[in-house]
Amino acid sequence: MAIDSIPPIIAAQLNYLVTHCPFSVKVENMWPGGKNTGLFDRFSLVIPFCLDYIKWDVIYNAVYPLAAPDVIFGPEDENFRPYRVIGEASDSKSLKNPLTDWNSRDPTRLFSLVQQLRELYKAYQKKRVEEVDDDRLKFEISTMLAREGIEMSLSSNVDKPEEVKFAVPLLDLDLNKMVVGSTWRHQQKIYLQVIYPVGRKYSSAPSAPRLKLVSSSELKSLFSIDDFRLPAWLDGMCMAEYLPTLEEMLESQIKDAVTSIESRRKLIMALAPLFGRPVEADPVFCRKATFLSSSGVFTFLVHVAIPLQFPKQQPSLMLQSSQHFNSQALPIKSPVITEYPWSPRWEISDMAERIFDFLVEECLNFKKYCNETMLQNR
Repeated sequence: MAIDSIPPIIAAQLNYLVTHCPFSVKVENMWPGGKNTGLFDRFSLVIPFCLDYIKWDVIYNAVYPLAAPDVIFGPEDENFRPYRVIGEASDSKSLKNPLTDWNSRDPTRLFSLVQQLRELYKAYQKKRVEEVDDDRLKFEISTMLAREGIEMSLSSNVDKPEEVKFAVPLLDLDLNKMVVGSTWRHQQKIYLQVIYPVGRKYSSAPSAPRLKLVSSSELKSLFSIDDFRLPAWLDGMCMAEYLPTLEEMLESQIKDAVTSIESRRKLIMALAPLFGRPVEADPVFCRKATFLSSSGVFTFLVHVAIPLQFPKQQPSLMLQSSQHFNSQALPIKSPVITEYPWSPRWEISDMAERIFDFLVEECLNFKKYCNETMLQNR
């Protein structure tokens, strides 16, 4: 879609929203409101909430671009009426409906509107959960009131039983500052998703909630939550008892992951005197490095991929010829190499020397493999 097909006033507000919003809002399904204008003046916003997404349609009018937009919520939220909430709130003087004095030339207006609506939606869902007739849920909510940033929602569909979802932020740590040189745009967080089935009066005993750790995809460069083993949920346990143990375990492993960055950096530095300065390396997380090496007249690249669990897990190696190409004119590469002498108890300098000594022999096998591949392609 050409940028000139969006009215400039709307484009400015949309651009400010996407680039400044503290949560990762996405724009999709832009479409024109009129057949004759050809201007895209309405779109859907996909907004993260409670470790899921909500979709709202924002409707401008290209013919009257100075007018405030309409916002259409999802069909499952037909009872969400934020403007009435503002009017009835006890602190309504501090809560202003931004649509009543809309200034279309202010690029921050859509940003402010979406932020306020999301906060009101958060309060709306919290009220719905609190009204659920379930003693266990009421108790769990009362034990977590002191925690900041908790989001909750009630899911009630005809096809599925009711359940309540909690998104509980974990660890009072600034993960962005813990990683020197990180370029993360958003604040990295780890959440515990807790899903409770809404109890029935005839239930003999409450079932355990479903638990899952959730983080942004960017955090996986530092720490893999998929490899983290959640502590067991014991019979009769509540969240107030469960969370301290979970956070203690998680904090310990996060700190180990940060320490591992420096260990990976030291390995790359130890390889440099042996192979030469890397032609490419990951400067922040030190997960990979590439060296240009040679054996006689045979030159090749050494790709080193260092796992998050280093030094418990050894790096994987791959060789790439600079002189041999396959039938698709692509450089010939070796299979990934993970079988070579290794011990996590060695000093890092010894690890680097063992890798170098192994490749002194392995590169000869790789050269033979490249020559054979070239002959097969003739």
